Order: sequence, then C-alpha cells, then structure tokens
Amino acid sequence: MKKVLSIGLLFFIVQLNAQNQEVQKVIENFFEAFHAKDTTKLRAYCSENMIMQSITENTKGNKFTEETMEGFFNSLAKIPHTIGFEEKILSFIIQVDGTMANVWTPYEFYMNGKLQHSGVNSFQLYKDDGFWKIIYFIDTRRKKV
Repeated sequence: MKKVLSIGLLFFIVQLNAQNQEVQKVIENFFEAFHAKDTTKLRAYCSENMIMQSITENTKGNKFTEETMEGFFNSLAKIPHTIGFEEKILSFIIQVDGTMANVWTPYEFYMNGKLQHSGVNSFQLYKDDGFWKIIYFIDTRRKKV
C-alpha cells in the first residue's frame, strides 16, 4: 500500500512540476518578446481580452492605471531603438488549479542599464485548447530612493 501511495504522490509531483514549467515558459516567452518589442509574438501569449493594470507607488501617493492591449503594443512599438530596457524577473511563484494559473514575479526594471523601478507582476492565465494564455496582468511600480 505504501508503495502505491508513494508512486501516486511521485506522479502527482511530476505532473504539477510539468504544469508549473509550462506556465513559467509562457511568462518567460512573454518577456523575451517584450524585450524584443515583438508585438506579434506577444499576442501569441495573451488572450485577446487581456486586462492590463498598474499601481505606481511614490511619496506623493499611489496611482492606479489601466491600459488596453492595443495601447500597450503601440507604445512598445514606438520605443526608439536607442533606448534599451530590461525587466529582470527575480523569482517565480506559480499556483495552478486545472485550467487556471497565477504567477507572482518580483522584478527590477532597467532602462539603458539604470534601475528605474521595481515591484511585482501578477499574472492570471487560463489554458485554452492546450495552450496557456495571459488573461490578466497587474504590476506594482516603486522607484528606488
């Protein structure tokens, strides 16, 4: 009986790890396309109805904003090639329940090699026809002082 339970538990852990890796790969691919300013690839990882929001925190107060996907893609495409940017993901916390996943990623955002702000991204994904898609994305933005 212990052997059957051990095998069952091992199978569950392997399956859970595989799901987490699939979800993490979507987020990694999203940021790879983001850094390349490749809006066509970005669309492949996002639901066409994805919601995007931000909370900017500073000494003057907090500011909550929403952006449309098209607005995000258009502003990304307009960034001049002379401006380099990188969002460094510091870690992944992933939770999966069936066809829904939550990903929490602390990050640091650099522009031309200089730290601009840091915070946390929170992604909600769902699995549709075998593929994970981002349906909701919110982040916090905090300037380093």
